Amino acid sequence: MTAPLQTDPQRVGEVLYLALRDRILSGELKPGAKLSVPALAEEFGVSRSPVRDAVIRLVQEDLVTETMNRGAEVARITREELVSLYEAREVLEGAVARLATEKYQASLRRTLLALLTEHREVAAQQDFGRHIELDAAFHRAIRQAAQSPVLARMLDGVQGRVLVAMRSTSLTGGMVQAVHEHQAIFEAIGSGDADAAEEAARAHIRRLKELLRAAD
Repeated sequence: MTAPLQTDPQRVGEVLYLALRDRILSGELKPGAKLSVPALAEEFGVSRSPVRDAVIRLVQEDLVTETMNRGAEVARITREELVSLYEAREVLEGAVARLATEKYQASLRRTLLALLTEHREVAAQQDFGRHIELDAAFHRAIRQAAQSPVLARMLDGVQGRVLVAMRSTSLTGGMVQAVHEHQAIFEAIGSGDADAAEEAARAHIRRLKELLRAAD
């Protein structure tokens, strides 16, 4: 049993939501995993109400589905839905890459360079789980640098569902190739060429989108 939450009652739902979301995105809770409100309330040492509120938020984000017959479970995302997510990602990732270039700071260069260095090593080792984490971190750093809260929220939602889907697919898109494409995005942003940064980001997502389509 997890230690009971020791926090302001108004914060309990938020803490539970973040904890469950992290379990889903990390792969600890896999697609199809049940989210039992009574069991989770017992695990966290809280009443059922804040657990229920947390589950509802996850349903609203499409990370969890809920039906009369099956109850709440981690979303199972179809290949068709994943293609649609990548169609949205292509446009959004291009937009934040452009903004990150226009608002470029040296701190972004340091962050992306550190991620790229580790990602090369991980790709060489064929560590798919860590590859997914580093890929997400790279794109997250760029959207934070874009300083656009609206775009960031949109991409957080899209990428969250992408992470869930990628945990249950064997399609990698090529880890080494992904690192090469991240390098191209990194160089375009650093050069100050917003058009090139947007196109590099879109080309990266576009390639994965076409791979998914071909797999269908």
